[in-house]
Amino acid sequence: MRVVAITACPTGIAHTYMAADKLTETAKKLGITIKVETQGAMGVENRLTDQDVERADIVILAADINVEQSDRFTKHRCLEVSIQDALQHPRRIFSQCQQLLLAHQ
Repeated sequence: MRVVAITACPTGIAHTYMAADKLTETAKKLGITIKVETQGAMGVENRLTDQDVERADIVILAADINVEQSDRFTKHRCLEVSIQDALQHPRRIFSQCQQLLLAHQ
């Protein structure tokens, strides 16, 4: 499974980056390919390219604010979760991704 994700919290400091790290770390343990864009106090970092998005099986939007340029994902399966879910339940998020993909096959 190929996943792209965006993390963003209201202050754009700690939780944005902690959630990105948690998703990346968990994906690696599960053998899932992931690239995470952060939208934090420093602006957009590790920006997803059009190619990243096109190759992705699913998009995770782990955000408690509006994501910049969310129109990039209108043609893709998206799973929207809170930053807290990304921090506390990353395995559950990836399980939900798999279920979503299976349901649309």
